[in-house]
Amino acid sequence: MSKPRKPKGRPISGWLILDKPVDFGSTEAVSKIKWLFKAQKAGHAGTLDPLASGMLPIALGDATKTVPYVMDGRKIYEFTVTWGEERASDDLEGEITATSDTRPSEEDIRALLPKYTGVIQQVPPQFSAIKISGERAYDLAREGETVEIPSREVEIFRLTLLACPDADTAHFEVECGKGTYVRALARDFGRELGCYGHISGLRRSFVAPFAEETMVPLADLVALEEIEDADERLAALDALLIDTAEALSSLPHLVINDDQAHRLKMGNPILVRGRDAPIAETEAYATARGKLIAIGEIGQGEFRPKRVFV
Repeated sequence: MSKPRKPKGRPISGWLILDKPVDFGSTEAVSKIKWLFKAQKAGHAGTLDPLASGMLPIALGDATKTVPYVMDGRKIYEFTVTWGEERASDDLEGEITATSDTRPSEEDIRALLPKYTGVIQQVPPQFSAIKISGERAYDLAREGETVEIPSREVEIFRLTLLACPDADTAHFEVECGKGTYVRALARDFGRELGCYGHISGLRRSFVAPFAEETMVPLADLVALEEIEDADERLAALDALLIDTAEALSSLPHLVINDDQAHRLKMGNPILVRGRDAPIAETEAYATARGKLIAIGEIGQGEFRPKRVFV
């Protein structure tokens, strides 16, 4: 019987909060970071289009188990809408599909924003990762098909007009929930204002729970390749990682001892006692000696592990 193949790379875990440059795809960014860190596995929390820049949280190793918790977090974008043209992709990449000589006033734009704040219905762009009959919408769009994409609920917590530098452009900031397409906001603004519009600039500055100041520019990471000593180079990279547990800061937290940690690692529940102990939680996480041990459920006086971390 053959032995199981040993995974390639280092068993390193943590989050790298990349400041992704324009014209660099999210999948390409993950591959680059995985190679730089010599990590066994990597993944990202929330795709950024190649034309967008900003925060792309990348999980390494066991941190990939916490990706869904970051995907669900709030996000903040700054974006620029150019009026007068609607495009197939709702950004600069797509071909022009409609034009208008009309331009909105600042007052008209401000009057529109309350309608797009709160829980709204949004139709994703034709060029999106939404699946239609098992196929990605962007694949169908590239083949020239126009498909009916159903609207869905998204939540806009805050939408601000930052500036109108000229008649053709407007700068905005939006704080939104999971699944919101900023490109679709630009498209819908333009249609409602009777002037058409598309995204001409997009930057993500925040993905909960990671702050803007935690971002690391790709150029800074690439510069570390010049360090000739491999151990020194990897140590410099590792120093930029954020602990895996930081992705779970929105969940209840249990601090446990070594014996309890051992039981959880074996897949067994532990007792939850004490006056301040949670009574029931669908999800919580446990740490021992500052290290993440497990994500689990609390009920009937027990913490039952669902995901265990090495």
